[in-house]
Amino acid sequence: MAKKTPEINASSMADVAFLLLIFFLVATTMDIDSGLNRVLPPWSEKQTEAPDIKERNLLLVHVNKYDQIAVQGEVVDISMLKDRAKEWVLNREDDKKLPEKKEENIDLIGKYKVSQGIISLQNDRGTSYERYIQVQNELTRAFNEIRDELGKAHFGKAYAELEKEQQDAISKAVPLKISEAEPQNIK
Repeated sequence: MAKKTPEINASSMADVAFLLLIFFLVATTMDIDSGLNRVLPPWSEKQTEAPDIKERNLLLVHVNKYDQIAVQGEVVDISMLKDRAKEWVLNREDDKKLPEKKEENIDLIGKYKVSQGIISLQNDRGTSYERYIQVQNELTRAFNEIRDELGKAHFGKAYAELEKEQQDAISKAVPLKISEAEPQNIK
């Protein structure tokens, strides 16, 4: 008589596998992609000419493939970028080498000298994504600090704590003007 091999009852294995799958799905956290909060201009079929910008109204920020940052041709550390951008945008002394200001009448604020300056950010194709984000964050932080200062001066609160109309007024007084040029191989 042939010896019969014992069989394992596998009918509940599918249930166990399914329970393990559910456990790992519930217990695992997923990284959520984050990005930059930017409003792009509306799409237009027709080509528009770039406006003429005076040299004094343009702050050139270059990031090369070695992640080095140059502001107006001078190499700077990332820790200095925010303060350099703020100083340039504010132009408190009305320096002729820094951007012009145009006096505008802004609702809720009144007459205010709005900077005509634009920060032009140009990256090399080899620039790391981490450095690109760091530079973007520092430049945005410069504008945010200026907006906070203006919000506190006019409304007694930081920009984020203001009502929508007040934020709109501050945004008109301190527009976020960061232009990104197409990446290229900067030498």
